Amino acid sequence: MFILRGLRTETRKMFSEAVLDHFRNPRNAGELRDATAAVEVTNPVCGDVLRLFARFESGRIAEARFLCRGCTTSIACASLLTEELRGRTPAEARGITAEFLSLALGGLPPATFHGAQLAAEAVAALLPQLPSSAG
Repeated sequence: MFILRGLRTETRKMFSEAVLDHFRNPRNAGELRDATAAVEVTNPVCGDVLRLFARFESGRIAEARFLCRGCTTSIACASLLTEELRGRTPAEARGITAEFLSLALGGLPPATFHGAQLAAEAVAALLPQLPSSAG
């Protein structure tokens, strides 16, 4: 994954400071070698790819990490997603939707909402792989 050093003025105006912060300083980026579960989801329209890793302990998601090749929004949403997953049960993690991520980041322009949808799709794919995911 790489981060651009400078963003065009139009890009800075388009996104909230929260989106830009998560894009410039992604949290929990990188592979999680001792993951309990891992998934890869792709947006077939734009080609963004998100790999999500989680380690499950004592009925909760103890750690989550990601690798993403994608746009500003996809990277920002993946970064926020990993922060939101930590400490949640699988049942609680089901509440992390595209709308939740968008609101938590201060709103996303409609043309970039696909980044939040990709992250939500990753959660939906990950949860069945976790032990006791019905709980």
